[in-house]
Amino acid sequence: MGGFSIYATFRAFEGKFYEAAPYLSPFYSPLIDPHHHWLPLWFSPAMLILAFPLGFRATCYYYRKALYRAFLLDPPACAVGESPHRNYRGEAKFPFILQNAHRYFLYAAVVFLCFLWYDAFRAFWFPGPDKTLHFGIGLGSLVLLVNIVLLSLYLFSCHSLRHLIGGKMDCFSCTTFNLKRHGAWKKASFLNERHMLFAWASLISVGFADFYVRMVSSGIIKDLRIL
Repeated sequence: MGGFSIYATFRAFEGKFYEAAPYLSPFYSPLIDPHHHWLPLWFSPAMLILAFPLGFRATCYYYRKALYRAFLLDPPACAVGESPHRNYRGEAKFPFILQNAHRYFLYAAVVFLCFLWYDAFRAFWFPGPDKTLHFGIGLGSLVLLVNIVLLSLYLFSCHSLRHLIGGKMDCFSCTTFNLKRHGAWKKASFLNERHMLFAWASLISVGFADFYVRMVSSGIIKDLRIL
């Protein structure tokens, strides 16, 4: 997690090697003002958008547990008491009260997920010599497709989304609509049981997807065309 944070920060400030047609790095999607018509030259387009997916992950219920244990060591495990030298106030005081914004970052994450699905679809259409788009499959196409699938599983297994679907319900069988909500809630619960797996898998996939696009864009490697 620490390594990913360092890499993502570097890429956010680098501001180049984020596009290799038809691939676009997920760190830079949606791509805003790449030619710096109104952004200062030192301001990377990624800095406009990364705060939202970062906020969604940083306030995630699973990542909060991982961060508290791995970085704050308070508590380092469930059976270990709080540090006697700290006045633990939970998430009711600043700055940890900001963790309660997770649901609002969820709404933003849904919007960004739509852009990434579009990028994954576009990754299968390659520009030809006549400047028209032709269907094809490259290794980068599969990398971006796997990435968006894992990101979608991570989002749809979210605790807040599960609560939005079936929370605050006293009776699932009282109305037909509530029965449908119950069915959706059970599916969300199935994914939620694997939320930790999807959290780590999607973290690795989004970092690797950006790394692959950077390698192709910089000319270090050549994209493998399968079809």
